[in-house]
Amino acid sequence: MNPTSLPSPARRRLLIAGLAVALPAGLVRGAAAETPPYATMDLDWHDAARERPVPVRLYLPHAASRAQPAPLVVFSHGIGGSRQGYSYLGRHWAAQGFASLHLQHVGSDRSLWTGNPLTLPARLHDAAQESEAIARVFDLRFGIDRLLAGADGERIDAGQIIAAGHSYGANTTLLAAGARVERDGRPPGLHDARLKAAIVISAPPFYGQGSPSRILAGVTLPSLHVTATEDVIRIPGYYSGAQDRIEVFEATGGRAKTLAVFSGGSHSMFTDRMGSGGALLNPRVKAATQALSLAFLRSVTGGADTALRDWPREHADIVERFVAAPTALHA
Repeated sequence: MNPTSLPSPARRRLLIAGLAVALPAGLVRGAAAETPPYATMDLDWHDAARERPVPVRLYLPHAASRAQPAPLVVFSHGIGGSRQGYSYLGRHWAAQGFASLHLQHVGSDRSLWTGNPLTLPARLHDAAQESEAIARVFDLRFGIDRLLAGADGERIDAGQIIAAGHSYGANTTLLAAGARVERDGRPPGLHDARLKAAIVISAPPFYGQGSPSRILAGVTLPSLHVTATEDVIRIPGYYSGAQDRIEVFEATGGRAKTLAVFSGGSHSMFTDRMGSGGALLNPRVKAATQALSLAFLRSVTGGADTALRDWPREHADIVERFVAAPTALHA
């Protein structure tokens, strides 16, 4: 979704691009019975400078399971989502030693689905405004600041911070990672130089801002892009094909970028929803996305790239396309 002052039709297109992201979701199937090697904490933070709540869920590896501070993934949900979402990723990363901070963006979170159904379009319209899109990036910045300054800050490796997000959250991630949208001829200063890499899942295009390459050329850090051949947004009066996600990947700057395209699926199968994209395919894609994202995280935080190299072969029966520049495997 896009942090831009758009004419009404473009705003509507941008809004609809996020609708399939995080409709009220079912729970992911049963966690393991044994005690996980991480803690899960819901924290109700408040950014006093902006008078804006920033609820978060933190998946934090137990200190005993790591000799060194943990790298951090900061995750941004799609429109209508919450800090509880994308738990299959947060739990997996934390179990493998990566802290995962899941933000809740109060101007575009699950509260959109409550209230008078007749006013839902207006609420969704407001969530797609430039002010909320920019506020999301500052939520990400505040979340990092607050975590590092808090009691658990010493357990986080401040030099190994990765942004991640799905749909609207993928746009939030790209903006924080260096995407440039201009106001009065100047970018609004959204880039967070602390980020070392980005995980971009199902990113809609930045409508109304000129060529994608102009917007995304500044995203030069290592990036992982995940989508599917049926990652399509189809609503009466609006259509965004899966090719839009490919174009975001192609326009992203730098050579250290990886693309994985699953066969089939849907736009919302990357959320915690279990049925979306097919009851058989959905859990396989989630497991493959866990493995791919973990392999990428390890490769960009100084680990071996073997798992990233092997991933397309191990999941060949559900992967339509995999692209990785050599530098992406040695980032």
